[in-house]
Amino acid sequence: MKYAIQIKDNPTRSESPLTGLQFIKAALAMGHEVIQVFFYQDGVYNAFHSGGFGQESFPGWEALSSEAGIDLVYCTSAAERRGLVNSCPGFKAGGLGLWVDACLRADRVMQFGA
Repeated sequence: MKYAIQIKDNPTRSESPLTGLQFIKAALAMGHEVIQVFFYQDGVYNAFHSGGFGQESFPGWEALSSEAGIDLVYCTSAAERRGLVNSCPGFKAGGLGLWVDACLRADRVMQFGA
């Protein structure tokens, strides 16, 4: 099964990014593929901080990118609206076109956050 994952919440205000990260790790452990994780709306904060909500910290995303080779993309427009620059390692800037492409290639699309 191929998944495209969207993260939409600020990790300092919601557990949904952590839940998404845990889901991805479980899916990979079961042999599934994650095509892309797209950080949208307040989810872009995941690409610009060094600590997170709960026990897991943001470097979990960076490790996921380097270990599993998953494409971590944050929405450039959402980041610009929030005044965010200089993202963490492992993340790349992109637009909704990349997200739509990932959705078309995926068997399932999951969203974490409101």
